[in-house]
Amino acid sequence: MDNWDLFLAPYKQAVDELKIKLKGMRQQFELEDLHSPIEFVTGRVKPKTSILNKSTEKTSHDQIQDIAGLRIMCQFVDDIHSVVKLLRIRTDLNVVEERDYISNKKQSGYRSYHVVVEYPVQTRNGEKEILAEIQIRTLAMNFWATIEHSLNYKYQGQIPTAIGLRLQRAAEAAFQLDEEMSLIREEIQEAQAIFQKK
Repeated sequence: MDNWDLFLAPYKQAVDELKIKLKGMRQQFELEDLHSPIEFVTGRVKPKTSILNKSTEKTSHDQIQDIAGLRIMCQFVDDIHSVVKLLRIRTDLNVVEERDYISNKKQSGYRSYHVVVEYPVQTRNGEKEILAEIQIRTLAMNFWATIEHSLNYKYQGQIPTAIGLRLQRAAEAAFQLDEEMSLIREEIQEAQAIFQKK
């Protein structure tokens, strides 16, 4: 491909627009003094080298689902399901695939909920449908996934067995943390509401 900047521009636009819209959803909850299932939102466009590594002869760049990627962080596991429901009813995007790695964790211990959406971007040459992957997870799940990603990079996907076992135990500990926090959710939200009013 000759012009990567031109190719990636609509993906960057999709990430920027979706971040604004998702942050706007959070603000709407806050304005109504309601608990927001969205703690914060991040986004990125996959680097050229990662796209090339993921591409095969059978897969064109346009078929890669996570060139545009967003992460929605939640405080509680139940919030993840609330966010998924909110995404399903939006009319400005179309949910095309869902992968539940919370109920069906990966062998590594990875937990997250992935939603692939089609999002229309308005370009100079007309509308372009962009695929974007939205990963929805708790803060604990995100901490674990960030560490696991770094180790995968260091060991080029071949994490030593001993470290892999420790990672699995850490994933279970992170999930236990989420479970415990869910049990005191009402007290946490009450305390946060009091703190925010000060």
